[in-house]
Amino acid sequence: MNPDARSPLAAPYGSWGSSISSEVLVDDAVRFGGIALDGDALYWIEARPGEGGRGVVCQMTEAGLLEDVTPEGHSARSRVHEYGGGAFAVAGGSVYFVDDSSQQIFVQHAGASPKAITGKAGCRFGNLVVDARRRRLIAIAEQHHADREPENFIVSVAIDAPHDQIVLARGHDFYAAPALSPDGAQCAFISWDHPDMPWDSTSLWLADVADDGSLENPLAIAGGPNESAIEPRFSLKGELWFVADGSGFWNLYRWHDKKRVAVHEDAAEYGRAPWLLGASNYAILDTGQVVAIRESKGRSSLVLIDPLTGVATELPLPYTEMTSLRVNQHHAFFVGAAPLESQALVRLDLIGGHLTVLRHASRIALAAEQISSAEPISFASGGVTAHGFFYAPRNPHYVGPVGERAPLLVLSHGGPTSSTSDGLDPAIQYWTSRGFAVVDVNYRGSTGYGRAYRQALAGAWGVADVEDCVNAALYLAQRGDVDARRLAIRGGSAGGFTTLCALAFRDVFAAGASHYGIGDLEALARDTHKFESRYLERLIGPYPAAVEVYRARSPIHHLEGFTSPLLLLQGAEDRVVPPEQSRAMYQAVRARGVPVAYLEFEGEQHGFRRAANIRRSVEAELYFYGQVFGILPADDLEPVAIANMDVPGSGASDA
Repeated sequence: MNPDARSPLAAPYGSWGSSISSEVLVDDAVRFGGIALDGDALYWIEARPGEGGRGVVCQMTEAGLLEDVTPEGHSARSRVHEYGGGAFAVAGGSVYFVDDSSQQIFVQHAGASPKAITGKAGCRFGNLVVDARRRRLIAIAEQHHADREPENFIVSVAIDAPHDQIVLARGHDFYAAPALSPDGAQCAFISWDHPDMPWDSTSLWLADVADDGSLENPLAIAGGPNESAIEPRFSLKGELWFVADGSGFWNLYRWHDKKRVAVHEDAAEYGRAPWLLGASNYAILDTGQVVAIRESKGRSSLVLIDPLTGVATELPLPYTEMTSLRVNQHHAFFVGAAPLESQALVRLDLIGGHLTVLRHASRIALAAEQISSAEPISFASGGVTAHGFFYAPRNPHYVGPVGERAPLLVLSHGGPTSSTSDGLDPAIQYWTSRGFAVVDVNYRGSTGYGRAYRQALAGAWGVADVEDCVNAALYLAQRGDVDARRLAIRGGSAGGFTTLCALAFRDVFAAGASHYGIGDLEALARDTHKFESRYLERLIGPYPAAVEVYRARSPIHHLEGFTSPLLLLQGAEDRVVPPEQSRAMYQAVRARGVPVAYLEFEGEQHGFRRAANIRRSVEAELYFYGQVFGILPADDLEPVAIANMDVPGSGASDA
C-alpha cells in the first residue's frame, strides 16, 4: 500500500503498514541495567540484542563521549537468583564485573584487560559493593551443588589476593543489598527464608564491621513477619536509611538514635519488588535531603524530601517511568520513559532543573502523531477495582473501515509480583501502528498500588489475574473501543500462565500467545530454581498438601477448555520455566485438534535476548494473529507452522 500522508487510507485494522518493523525494534537497541557513579564519572550496563544479548559496561567520559568498557569476549551479567542484578561496581577508575559465561568476578583496571579475582567452581556472584578501605568487594554469592539446592551467603572478596574469599553472613535462605557505612564501621543487609519472597517478608540487619573485616553483633532493626524491608543505604553522616511496607506502602525510614523513624508517610511506593539485586529507588544528597522515585498507580515521579520536616516536593519532569536512580553532588541520573518518549538514560541538574538525555535505548524516532499514548483505565473486577493502560490503534496514514472495530491484545505482565507502566514502549507501538488495540493490565498482585493490592493474588493466582484481564477486555468492548469477537491475550512467564488459564477456563478470547509460560504448576513446583521454588506456596498453596488446587489451576489438566488457537514461544535453555512446560502444552493441545503453533529458540533463556530471535518471535505472533483473525498484514512475514489449521504454511511443528 502507498497511502497519501495527507489523506489517511481506510484499511482493515491489523493490516496497516508501519515504519516500526521488527528490525527497528532491535537494531541498535539496548536494554539498560544498573547505573554506577565513581566520583563524577558515570557508568551503566547495556544488554545488546544485536550482540547476542551481551552485557556491556559503558562509560560517559568527562568530554561527554560514550565508550564501551567491557571488551569483546566478555559479557557483564549476574545470574544469582537466575535474574541477577548488581553485576558491576566501580571505584578509583577500576571496574569490577561478573562475567556471564563463568559467573566469576573480574577486575578491569584502566587500560588493562579484565582479570578474574574469583574462581570458585559452581559459585555465582552479584550485588557487588566496593569496600575501598579494606581493598575488597562485598558481594552476594550463590554456591550451586549437584545434590541439593544452592546456598546463598554474603562474601568478602580480596581485590589484591585473587581467590581469597571469606564468608561474612550465612544461615538464611537468601541475602541481598549489602551496604557499607562511609567509615566502613557498619554493614547493613537483608535476608529472608522460604517460603517468603522478598516482597512478602524480609529482615533488615545492621552489623558492626570488626578490625579483620568480619561482621559482628548483627541486629534486626526492621522487617519480620508481614513486612518487607528493602534497599538499606547509608547517608554521608553514617545514618542508615531503608524502605519498608509496614504502613501498607513501601515508604522511607531512617534508623536514628536506635529507633525507626518514618521520613515521609505516603500512600505511594518508594521501592519495587526486588526481582533484581542492586535496585536503587532513592538517593541521599550531601545536604541530607533525599531524592526518591515515587510510584503511584503505575506511574513514577521524582520527589525531593526534607527529612526534618517530612515534606516531599515533586520535581517537574516529563517522565512517568523511572528506575536506577543515582546521584552525585549536582546531578541525578536515572533510566526514564514518558508517554511520548521511550526509555533513555537521563541526567537531571538538581540545581537548575535542566534535563539531558545521554543515551536512548532505541533509535526509533516517533513523531507525536505516530504515537498511541496510554489511557489509564480502572474497572470493576471481582469486587475490587483493577487497573491498566489502554492504547488505541494509531497511524497517521490509516483509519479503520467505517463500522469496524479493532482487534484487542490483552497484555498480562510477568512476575506476577511486578507491574507495567505507561512509558513509551516501541514493542507496543509495533502493534498499535498496525491497527491493533492493546491493553496492558496491572491485575491484582501488581506492585505500585500498596501491599494489600500486591498481596491480593495470594491463593488466587490463575483466578484473580485472569478475571482482571478478562474484565479489562470486556470493559473496552462494552465501551465500543474494540471488537468483542477478536480479543486475544498474550503474556510471558507468569503472564504466559495467565494467558493459558484464560484460554482454558474462560470463553472470552479468540486467540492467545504464551511466551515461556507455565502450563503445569506441579511440574513448576518440582522443577524450578531456588529463588522461586516456594513462590507458589503463597500464590497457590503449600505443595504437595494442596496438590488438588495445583491440578485444578493447571491448564495442562483442563484441555477441554482449549478451543481458541494458541501460539507458544519458548527459550531452549530456560531454567525458570523449563521448556518441557511449553513442549507438553503444545503436544496436548495439538492432540485435541485445536490450532496450535510452537517455536523454540536455541540459546535463549528466560526472556529473549538475541536480535534474530526477538524479530522472529514478534513476526511469528503477527503472522499468527493474521491467520486467526483473517487479517492480511502489510509485512512480508515468514510463515509459522500452525497445526490443526488449514492455512498456508501450516502443518506439524518440528518440536
